[in-house]
Amino acid sequence: MPNKYYITTTLPYVNAKPHIGFALEIVQADMIARYRRTLGDEVIFNTGTDEHGQKIYEKAIAEGKEPQAYTDEYAAQFDDLKRSLNLSYDHFIRTTNPNHKAAAQEFWKRCLANDDIYKKQYQVKYCVGCELEKTDSELVNEKCPIHPNMDLQFIDEENYFFRFSKYQQPLLDLYAKRPDFVMPDFRLHEIKNFVEGGLNDFSISRLKEKMPWGVPVPDDENQVMYVWFDALVNYISTLGWPDTSGEFSFWPGVQVAGKDNLRQQSAMWQAMLMSAKIEPSRQIFIHGFITANGQKMSKSLGNVVDPFEEVKEYGTDAIRYYLLREIPPGDDGDFSRTRLEERYTELANRLGNLVGRVAAMTQKYFAGDVGSFDFEHASIEKELEVCMSTYNFKAYIDRVFMIVDEANELIDKKAPFKLIKEDEAAAKAVLAEASEMIRFVARSLTCVLPQASEEILRRYGTIIETGDPLFPRRD
Repeated sequence: MPNKYYITTTLPYVNAKPHIGFALEIVQADMIARYRRTLGDEVIFNTGTDEHGQKIYEKAIAEGKEPQAYTDEYAAQFDDLKRSLNLSYDHFIRTTNPNHKAAAQEFWKRCLANDDIYKKQYQVKYCVGCELEKTDSELVNEKCPIHPNMDLQFIDEENYFFRFSKYQQPLLDLYAKRPDFVMPDFRLHEIKNFVEGGLNDFSISRLKEKMPWGVPVPDDENQVMYVWFDALVNYISTLGWPDTSGEFSFWPGVQVAGKDNLRQQSAMWQAMLMSAKIEPSRQIFIHGFITANGQKMSKSLGNVVDPFEEVKEYGTDAIRYYLLREIPPGDDGDFSRTRLEERYTELANRLGNLVGRVAAMTQKYFAGDVGSFDFEHASIEKELEVCMSTYNFKAYIDRVFMIVDEANELIDKKAPFKLIKEDEAAAKAVLAEASEMIRFVARSLTCVLPQASEEILRRYGTIIETGDPLFPRRD
């Protein structure tokens, strides 16, 4: 029986078209999902769109659109990433789906039955950009540091609250019992410090007359669910919950999220799961932000990177390679055209050139048939497994490219193009060894460069074929 493996991204808000930051997250998740499939696991890979809340409601009204029509338009753009980035996700959940709404309402009822939901007057400074309340200690010059161009709202109304404070010790117990629950480890320390500092109950509803765009609160027609409470339930509603007879058997899962989601994913959601008597997540991997030439990306600076445009210019595999190889796992990283050009050239010169010249020699000297070679790869696969278990995508790619470099060195040193004149069998053996190394590289890079890897494996069948350059020169 194959192992069941479930992985999900966060759900991006549909208040703007996709940007390179979410492309990073979904490509990382896709690499993990593809890798687990190569191990023989049965995988469910989930993504989708978060479509409720104040931010989206205000955007839709500003554009003169009904919120549902507005979210339909933007959800389609996010789903287009599947084609553009060659993604392999199985589920695309929208929080406006009727099944999700019903699941969110059932989740509410279970938390209520556990005496974890109550009503009180709510007074708070609120960042619509984050869809989170802000304490004075979190503000810089009375602004949210993540959305400094947005004015804070002051909310004063009666809302429902979740007893987050009740779960301080259970959360700390969870972190202590599972020291790899949040990766990288410094993010676990960060959330532990936050929880140790004390937890405040958080609002989980809004007055419908002020903000009607949300999942209705069960048995209260005057309130809708707060966007975070509703959206987090997607991780199980996408598996069919509250029906536990089908795909819900894949839970718990691995969640990939940005560092601005650390609190929501690894504390708020886990407390909610505990309240509803559902097992906590399997693991949470937290990545950093992408800057542009050293600056934070923002529309006002005009430096937001559009992944669709980058793919048009450089191709899907090159963008995937850059994001997985260049952006540090778990930390912030920079996106620059200069570095992207360098990484593209690296792909062309190190991998593309190797694949091309070995195929050309096997065709020229042996009609594409050089036989087989027993390339020992068990120890390398174990190294790659360690890289993936720690979400070190760069280390994984670097280890595979060591084989690329070894194969290039083999060809340069043994020079089969010269050796063929003196010892045909020896030349054939060199090309057989290089070919098997290339096959191993291609199999290992299917999770990174799915298009190029598929083409390499097609060319490097029993009879090796030549073809167009994998990464054509850019003028």
